Amino acid sequence: QVQLVESGGGSVQAGGSLRLSCAASGSTSSCKIGWFRQAPGKEREAVARIVTRSGSTYYADSVKGRFSISQDSAKNTVFLQMNSLKPEDTAMYYCAATRWCWATNNAENWSYWGQGTQVTVSS
Repeated sequence: QVQLVESGGGSVQAGGSLRLSCAASGSTSSCKIGWFRQAPGKEREAVARIVTRSGSTYYADSVKGRFSISQDSAKNTVFLQMNSLKPEDTAMYYCAATRWCWATNNAENWSYWGQGTQVTVSS
């Protein structure tokens, strides 16, 4: 079992920045840790993920160049630095982990989820 706790959400004006944190505890044998987001009335979408062993990263096209995912392995924490935020980034952001290295954007393949942290970007 992996427990994930997100923090760092909040309200910001367009163009601003936020840094989300995801602290993992329990079994830390996850192959990937990622961030998903879900806006009201929309499906949950993958935002970014990192392969814990190699540090390899993936970003959705909508956030590429603005968001950056990183990890502090010693603290079992993954960060999502979000810059140049837009109103369309407004959503609940979830940290997720999976032991399956083949898992990509399909949320069903991610086994562990945090409770979510709200990000609101105003224009």
